[in-house]
Amino acid sequence: MTGPKIVLIGAGSMFFGRQFIWAMTNSPVFRGGTMSLVDTHAERLQKMTTLAQRAVEHSDCGVTIESSTDRREGLSGADFVVLSFADRGVYFRGVDCRISEKYGVTMPSGDTIGPGGIFRAMRELPVILEVAKDVEQLCPDAWLINYINPTTVNGIGLMRQFPNLKTFALCDGLHMPHVHRNYLDAVGGEDPDKLDLTIAGVNHFTWLLDIHYNGQNAEDKLRRTMAERAALETNEGHSKARFNVTYGLMLWDIFGKWPACMGHTKEYLPYWQGRGVLPDHPSSVVSFDAEERQKRHDEMWVQVDRFNSGDLTMDDFQERIKPDHATDIIEAMWSGSQQPFYINTANRGAVPNLPDDAFLELLCDVDMDGPKPRPASSFPRGLRSLQMQVLDTHELTVEAIVQCDHDLLRRAMLTDPIVNSISDADTIIKELLAEERDALPDGWYA
Repeated sequence: MTGPKIVLIGAGSMFFGRQFIWAMTNSPVFRGGTMSLVDTHAERLQKMTTLAQRAVEHSDCGVTIESSTDRREGLSGADFVVLSFADRGVYFRGVDCRISEKYGVTMPSGDTIGPGGIFRAMRELPVILEVAKDVEQLCPDAWLINYINPTTVNGIGLMRQFPNLKTFALCDGLHMPHVHRNYLDAVGGEDPDKLDLTIAGVNHFTWLLDIHYNGQNAEDKLRRTMAERAALETNEGHSKARFNVTYGLMLWDIFGKWPACMGHTKEYLPYWQGRGVLPDHPSSVVSFDAEERQKRHDEMWVQVDRFNSGDLTMDDFQERIKPDHATDIIEAMWSGSQQPFYINTANRGAVPNLPDDAFLELLCDVDMDGPKPRPASSFPRGLRSLQMQVLDTHELTVEAIVQCDHDLLRRAMLTDPIVNSISDADTIIKELLAEERDALPDGWYA
């Protein structure tokens, strides 16, 4: 069986470009397939294309390489189209966070909820929908996989605007089997087949609803482990990493469930916004560090240059780069291996007390017919209402973007769980529209 044709739109992606090339040149499932690299930045595209050529030659995998700055050139005959791009993503996330913080809204990540999530969607979703039009015309049978934050907003946009396309969305925060192994270790288990857990919810706002080991409820064991880890936590500096176990235990005390993605979940709740501090710690949540993230991007390109120059060998490439959540899922779909993965898709009854069309991150069985969510647990009161608030914020964001409607944008911002002032929301919108004009559709300024 020949490997699939996979089109990567955003080949210069820090989090997926190198991993995509690694998977295409290492997986037996992808042997003889086609990797089509697309990026609007010609210089970066050339660097990734050179890296791909070196990796293909080194592995003798029989993979064909296509490369273009025009996405339409690569779409014909595609089996999968993966979206992993951003318009000056780090820079504008920094803008979003800096302006929002002036008005009491602090975002440790700034790309999924709050003003940062809304404005990132305003920048990226219109382009995603244009790509979807091209897919509908040129390769309508392909799976269109969104790998761009805000995952839920973009996934909802594709689901609502292109109901006949085959689409789902991904986030690597619940990459299997790693997440399963992490919880196995946390409850002191040895046999992965004896661990049963249920994680569900809106992307970046997912919760561990059930965990059993060897048929016994393992919440007490998990709680002890997390308490031990919290006692050892120190200020790691990084905005997404700071005191996550400590924050997580606070939420467990309130809602009776463990937050499965605390690095992001703390950004979805108002409890640490503008007031209050952790006991014995100097501050609450801190804003996304755009300069530090930009350094990581710059380091990635230095590494790519070293691979291409031969300063780092292809053996180094094989050792340092690993496969990714998205390529693992595509591999499972194409091969029919029947491995389950966490995928963002319509609920379809998996969580009984959330709407069937709620766009959730769920454990799914997946094949070439797409993801099929496994049954999950209901959300307890309190958490259920918070899930709906976040879903409504995301749905309103999609409606505002599709219609370029200022009233809907304002409603989305004031539905958002971490925005609590009408006048501040209005000012944030005004200032972000002014500062990001060259990255937003003209319709916002008509």
